[in-house]
Amino acid sequence: MIDIINSISGLLWGHILVYLLIAAGLFFTIKLKFIQFVQFPHMIKVMFNSRQCDNNGISSFQAFCTSLAARVGTGNMAGVAVALYLGGAGAIFWMWLIALIGMATSFAESTLAQAYKTRDEEGNFRGGPAYYMEYGLGKRWMGVVFSLCLILAFGLVFNAVQSNSIAAAFEVAFGIPNYIVGIALVIGSGIIIFGGLKTISRFAELAVPFMAAAYLIVALYICAVNYTELPDVFMHVIRSAFGIEQAGAGAIGYGVMQAMIQGIKRGLFSNEAGMGSAANAAATATPNPPHPASQGYVQMLGVFVDTIVICTATAALILLSEQLVPGSDVTGIALTQAALEEHVGSWGAIFVAIAILFFAFTSIVANYSYAETNLLFLEHNHASGMLIFRLLVLSMVMFGTLGELPLVWTLADVSMGLMAIVNVIALFMLSGVVVWLAKDYNAQRRAGKLPTFDPSKNDKLNKTIPKGIWHK
Repeated sequence: MIDIINSISGLLWGHILVYLLIAAGLFFTIKLKFIQFVQFPHMIKVMFNSRQCDNNGISSFQAFCTSLAARVGTGNMAGVAVALYLGGAGAIFWMWLIALIGMATSFAESTLAQAYKTRDEEGNFRGGPAYYMEYGLGKRWMGVVFSLCLILAFGLVFNAVQSNSIAAAFEVAFGIPNYIVGIALVIGSGIIIFGGLKTISRFAELAVPFMAAAYLIVALYICAVNYTELPDVFMHVIRSAFGIEQAGAGAIGYGVMQAMIQGIKRGLFSNEAGMGSAANAAATATPNPPHPASQGYVQMLGVFVDTIVICTATAALILLSEQLVPGSDVTGIALTQAALEEHVGSWGAIFVAIAILFFAFTSIVANYSYAETNLLFLEHNHASGMLIFRLLVLSMVMFGTLGELPLVWTLADVSMGLMAIVNVIALFMLSGVVVWLAKDYNAQRRAGKLPTFDPSKNDKLNKTIPKGIWHK
């Protein structure tokens, strides 16, 4: 069974997804006229005006923080370390590339999620890829496949991965037994998860900016202290990405492919562009301006912050140290801790443990909110099975602190890969809608108007989006 799962993971990530995700990113970058670069200042402006909301949803800023809470987790600290260990410094270049072109894909999926959102029994907005597959494409079966993969990956497997990283970091830093960490995580997660969607968004709004700022301040300090070495580190990344350093050893093809695979795999795991997960958070917002495309702009910024800013900070910490040794036993979160200890002394391991607690804990509760949305899509009933599912999520959090995770990581890679394939296919099929929404939004901006969505201007949208949300 392990061999079969490893083979499937190798096929998905070694061949299919590497090309599919790059193709999707390039396709939407071109179709949307390089929106992530040309409209970057507007993206920032929309973010600064994103705190308004009404009683039907959460603010765009809260949705941004919820999606960033899921994005910023073990992928930014343990995942970057794994990518460097297995793929070399060049993996960071491919993480950058998949993030930059993936910003356009993120715009597409988040804009569609807003357009095709609906309401649950409590009046909260819900939506995401499963919903635009059902309403936009009329293919509920695709939505069911996507939902099942997301529930497995985010609701169960990834939460075990997050709690495992927290337990490992606390054991290194404080010597606290894993089961103690597991019990504390279950209690803390349970309090927030049982509080519902708005409790999760309020928690993310408070925790995410604090945790990101604290981590970046430490990373910037270390970069400032070692500023003379930064040009060499940057050139090392570029040379490794294109096999220049491996050429002398005759391993250029293998080295470049490993860097690509690890960079793209861990880049997607971290920023989730094209996977369809963050779109679930995007759908819950009341956007400002009141147009689906405005949430697309907000979520594009999430990809940028996650990978270009936070993952790069972790890579700098490791590459500026002497801890990255091929063939050693030090990898994952332990590598990040060792690197920071080298820079700042013994408190480095403690700081990483606290940072991973914030990063991974917020990911646990945000991942749960994604899974809950997709469980509602499958059931159309808020009460049925929700208690059982919440208890199952918490049991996986506990399991993650106690169990061995190589097979769990591989299962996560497979389920994440299947999610991404189904979602990208749907995005290609709905690309015309994405382009129309972007053009409609920007045309109103150029005319000096506040962009406002009127579905009656597009026959397909007018007929297919759920009633009672955008219709007047």
